[in-house]
This record gives sequence, structure tokens and C-alpha cells, in this order.
Amino acid sequence: MERQSTLTVTSSVFRDGQTIPQSAVFDGMGCTGHNQSPDLSWSGAPAATKSYAVTIWDPDAPTGVGFVHWVLFNIPSSVSSLAAGAGSRNDAGVHATSGTSDFGMTTYGGPCPPPGDAPHHYHLVVYALDVETLDGLDQTTSYAKFKFMSREHVVAAGEIVALYARPPA
Repeated sequence: MERQSTLTVTSSVFRDGQTIPQSAVFDGMGCTGHNQSPDLSWSGAPAATKSYAVTIWDPDAPTGVGFVHWVLFNIPSSVSSLAAGAGSRNDAGVHATSGTSDFGMTTYGGPCPPPGDAPHHYHLVVYALDVETLDGLDQTTSYAKFKFMSREHVVAAGEIVALYARPPA
């Protein structure tokens, strides 16, 4: 299904074109952040919306396919925001389903690019979907599988692209 509208997505932590603060940076692999998922709010969903999903993907990671930091789907249509830190729970506190990030976790994993890389671009996308649940998806669901299984159900989406870089080692 072709996207029919654009969601308005806001966060006090992830701001378009701005640097991601330490509160949302990963805590591990040489990074010393607090690994707290950002607060999020969205609006402007079309009437056909029956659920939402959230992903964070870094296309600049030196993997050839980028790096996925968060996959959350089956968010009820009655939800229009997530509190900071909600990503530390498998259901984000809203009875949603967390897929598996490239960290191998079913919770949020913050930015942690290689030291000295140019700033990476973190694409936080909220999707409005025309189904209440994406059948056959669970906590083992990867970003690629989520994107494949949701592609026919996206009725709107909104994006924030925030930046983060680590100083050279």
C-alpha cells in the first residue's frame, strides 16, 4: 500500500539534524551512554491506522547493510507517544512487540559508532499500519523481516534523522 500521509514525529532527545545526547547512547562496546530510548510523540495518522511501529536504523555503520538499533511493532492505535526509557522493556510499556536489534537484543540499543567515524545518521521512523498486529512476527523478528512483512500495510510514516559520532580513540 502506498503511503497516504506523513506522520509528525517529535522527541526532545532525537531532533532532526541534531546530535543525540549521552542519555540515548549505548552503554557498552566502548560507549559510555545511558542507553535510554528517546521519548517520542506522533500525530497526523490517517483513519485507516490500526497500529504503529518504530524503528531506528544507522545506514552509515560499516557493515554494508547498516545497523539496526530498535524494532518495535504492534503498538496499539490508541498510543501516540512513548516515554523516555520505554525501550528498556520488551513491550515498551504499551503492550507492543519488540523485535531483535543488530545488538541481538529485544530492547533499545543506542548509538555506538566506531571511534573517529564521521557522524552517523540515525533514522528514527514511526509507521502507521492498517493492521492491528503483524501476523507471524515475534521477538525474533529482524528489521529486514519487519520491513518485508509491513510493506503492504504502511499507510503513513514520519522520520527524524539525528546524528552521533564518537571521538577518535
